[in-house]
Amino acid sequence: MKTICVYAGSNLGNHKEFKQKANELGELIAERGYRLVYGGSSIGLMGEVANQVLARGGEAIGVIPKGLFIGEMAHPHLTQLIEVNSMHERKAKMSELADGFIALPGGIGTFEELFEIYCWAQIGIHHKPIGVLNVQNYYQSFIDLVRHSVDEEFANPSHLRLLSIATSPDVLLDKMETYTPPILGNKWKQLDGQKAQR
Repeated sequence: MKTICVYAGSNLGNHKEFKQKANELGELIAERGYRLVYGGSSIGLMGEVANQVLARGGEAIGVIPKGLFIGEMAHPHLTQLIEVNSMHERKAKMSELADGFIALPGGIGTFEELFEIYCWAQIGIHHKPIGVLNVQNYYQSFIDLVRHSVDEEFANPSHLRLLSIATSPDVLLDKMETYTPPILGNKWKQLDGQKAQR
């Protein structure tokens, strides 16, 4: 990995540990020599990660749709700010630039980004590591939901191995650095017996 895409809330949330772990992640991204790509905001957990990367001499690239957010939200000190025409282009550009993805706590937009990049891994569009930073068990419901889809046979058990999950940034990055894409079982139960997808 050279560039890590971070999905995170544009608010700080109601636990001080959310901000603390966002800061730790930003520090480690810079210290380990990675480049950050993210949504470009100066506020919330997004801004905290970028601030720490920049404070330690790292590179931070923001991707923001033109005219969608007020100007004050765009981080003024980024290495590069890329403006695109839509949210779809934003996600595509971040995916194109990234070698791995990390989801911090966040709201609906963060969930949507995480689910999309997870779906893309499941169907083989990419084979990049996906990390979930489960601070304060924030993502436990998400993890349970994915497991429920497996239990109800809408997803294959092998799809669970597409996610790297940890409660601390250093452990999560360690997992992502040693990630090997799993051999995925057949996604479609009615086609059992046919060659497994990769």
